[in-house]
Amino acid sequence: MPARSNPGFSESMTSKRNAFYAQSGGVTAVINASACGVIETARRNQRRMGKVFAGRNGIIGALTEDLIDTSKESASAIAALRHTPGGAFGSCRYKLKGLEENRLQYQRLIEVFRAHDIGYFFYNGGGDSADTCLKISQLSAKLGYPVQAIHVPKTVDNDLAVTDCSPGFGSVAKYVAVSIREAALDVASMALTSTKVFVLEVMGRHAGWIAAAGGLAQESAGDAPHIILFPEIPFDQQAFLTKVRDSHDRFGYCVIVVSEGVRDADGHFLAEAGTRDAFGHAQLGGVAPYIAHLVKDKLNYKYHWAVSDYLQRAARHIASKLDVAQSYAVGKAAVELALKGRNAVMPTIVRKSNRPYRWGIGVAALADVANQEKFMPRDFITKDGFGITAKARRYLAPLIQGEDYPPYRQGLPRYVRLKNTAVPKKLKTEFKI
Repeated sequence: MPARSNPGFSESMTSKRNAFYAQSGGVTAVINASACGVIETARRNQRRMGKVFAGRNGIIGALTEDLIDTSKESASAIAALRHTPGGAFGSCRYKLKGLEENRLQYQRLIEVFRAHDIGYFFYNGGGDSADTCLKISQLSAKLGYPVQAIHVPKTVDNDLAVTDCSPGFGSVAKYVAVSIREAALDVASMALTSTKVFVLEVMGRHAGWIAAAGGLAQESAGDAPHIILFPEIPFDQQAFLTKVRDSHDRFGYCVIVVSEGVRDADGHFLAEAGTRDAFGHAQLGGVAPYIAHLVKDKLNYKYHWAVSDYLQRAARHIASKLDVAQSYAVGKAAVELALKGRNAVMPTIVRKSNRPYRWGIGVAALADVANQEKFMPRDFITKDGFGITAKARRYLAPLIQGEDYPPYRQGLPRYVRLKNTAVPKKLKTEFKI
C-alpha cells in the first residue's frame, strides 16, 4: 500500500515549524542512535525545520507540556547519543485511547503542539507506538491542527511488521549469543562435579526472535544452546525433558535458552504473573526458574538459571555495529520523509541480499504496521521445535556483525548525560495523567 502525504498539509504550512520527538516503551542499547539521527538531520535542515523538542518521559511529556529543548545541547553531546544506551529523554508505557474514548487527550496534544508551533511528530517505539503515531496523524487533522506523524521503528523483540528487522534487535541478539557461548564454556568446565543444566531467560512475549539468536552461539554439532524454547511452539513437557536427558547423556551438560513468552498447549504463559502493563500486555513473572525447577524435580540435575532482563537491552558495550548504523539511519530517514511531506509512515530496513549482506531504507504505511506482530516462521525452527534452521541462521547472522565500542575512561564506558533543558510552558492549564 503506497504511503500518502497528509492532504491537509502544504509545503508552506510546514516551513520552519518545530518538531516533537519522543521515545516509547522499553528502551534499547541503540534507541539513542535514532534520536541522534533525528536531531542531527533536523539541525542540517534548519532552513526548513525549526527546533526539535523532546518529550520528557515519552508521550507523557507532550500531554503535560514537559518538553526538552534539544537545541541547548552541544553538537558533541548529541553525537555521543549514538553510543549511549537507555532513553536519553525518558520513555514510558502509556497508550493513547481512541478519540471517542478520550477526546481530551488528543485535544491536549493539539493545544501543546499549537502553543509550541509543532508540525512534526516523531515517535520512536514498537507496534503500540506505531498505533499511537497513526492515531495522531488521523485525528490531528480532524481536530483542526494537522501534524505530520512519522514513526521511528524500535523494538528488541524484532516483531515489527514490514521491516526486515527492527532497530534494537541486532544488539540484543549479539548480547544473547555471546552470553550463551561464554556461559556454556563455564558450565562445560564444571559439569562433571557441579552444574548440569543452565537456563537463560530472554525477552520475547509472543515472538521468539531473541531466543533464536542464542542459536548463533553454535559453531559445531553439540555446541550450546542444546535447547531453545520459542513462544511459537507450544511447550511439551515430556518432549522437553527427554531432550534435556539426551543432551546430558551425550555432552555431559545441557544449556537452554527460553523466551519469556513460552506457552503451554492451551495457550497459557508458563510464567504469567497475573498483572498487566499499560499497553494491556500480561506481565510475565520469570520462566527460567520454572524450567529449572522442572528439570530438578523430574530429572534431579543440578541447575543454575539467569534472567537477562534489562541487561540484554542495555548492553551498549557489545552492540552490533550494523544495528547502530541502522538505528541512526531510520532516525535520519524519518526527518527526510517529513521534509518531503510524508505522513503516517515509517522508515523500514530493506534487505537487498544475504551474501554479501546489503541493506537500504524503505518506507511503509503505518496502517500496515500498527498493532501487527511478526513471528518466527516455522521453517526457521527445527522440526523438533528446539533449535534454529540454516535458513534462520542466514537471516540472523548478518544482524550481529561488527563491533561499535563506546569510548572508555578509567575502565568504564563513557556515556553522555544530557542537560535536558526544559522548554518554558505556555499553557495555563495542567493535564493530569
